[in-house]
Amino acid sequence: MEQTDLRVPAPATVVRPATPRQRAARAARNGGEPTLDFADRVPYDAYVHASTLHRLQQPLSDDPGEMSFLMVSQIMELYFGLTRHELREAQRCLRADRVRAALAPLRRAALHLEGLNAAWKGLRWMTPADFNRFRNLLGEGSGFQSAMYRHLEFTLGLRDAALIRPFRRQAEVHAELRATLAAPSLWDDVVALLARRGFAVPAEVLGRDVAEEHRPHPAVEAAWVAIYDDEEAADEVATGGGEAAGEGSGAGGPGDELRLLGEALAEVAEQFGDWRWNHVKAVQRTMGAKVGSGGSAGLAWLQRSMARVVFPELWSARTAM
Repeated sequence: MEQTDLRVPAPATVVRPATPRQRAARAARNGGEPTLDFADRVPYDAYVHASTLHRLQQPLSDDPGEMSFLMVSQIMELYFGLTRHELREAQRCLRADRVRAALAPLRRAALHLEGLNAAWKGLRWMTPADFNRFRNLLGEGSGFQSAMYRHLEFTLGLRDAALIRPFRRQAEVHAELRATLAAPSLWDDVVALLARRGFAVPAEVLGRDVAEEHRPHPAVEAAWVAIYDDEEAADEVATGGGEAAGEGSGAGGPGDELRLLGEALAEVAEQFGDWRWNHVKAVQRTMGAKVGSGGSAGLAWLQRSMARVVFPELWSARTAM
């Protein structure tokens, strides 16, 4: 099989800023037509590195369907990283008590997760017979081994130190995963924010070992019940006043911004839960209950993992309201 050179070339073209006046002058010179001649690489490729991206696919078989499986997997990897980027930005805002500023990256994260979910549709054609044409060539390769997915799970608060063991011989990857595991999750930052806002979150919750998965606590649930029971804040959100108000605008109070935060977090959790469920359905469609490629129980293991809930008190509070 032809091997593709995966070395990333040094950029020969630097992306140069252009002002609106420069763009207008260029359009006038071109008579309204796009620029077609460039000294080096086209600026689009210099920025997006599209030519590099399209050299990163190396199917292991001659089966035409494998390219679909491989590229959808790569697209999902990019979405994992993008969603994690947004969640980390939301964490930075929350740690600085900039709740309204955290809403935008959380909403973007939910939209990215929506795109991630849509990626599963690109694999709905795959039957067990289709997958079996190249599955054996994957060896022990499995999505279970995605380091970026583990970063995303850890950031959302689903934590299990054992899951970084597959990477211990990849020193840099392993160190990065350990760092994510040792840092507070998004939910830890939310709980800390609630404490700073005056809610009675006990020290045992605030001072716990963040490397361990958060255990639901009645005090955190009670805080969310109080936030959602705030009728004035509820009216603000229902009429769009809180959402329309920008950071520092003075519109709305702390109650409405916490409620908006809760709804943004709920959308993230819901979309992530949908991705996990879509994963279960995809495995069921293509493999049934076979043992997973990475050595897990496959479908059964995924179904058990669904019991772990992202932002648990945000959901249990709805029962208590």
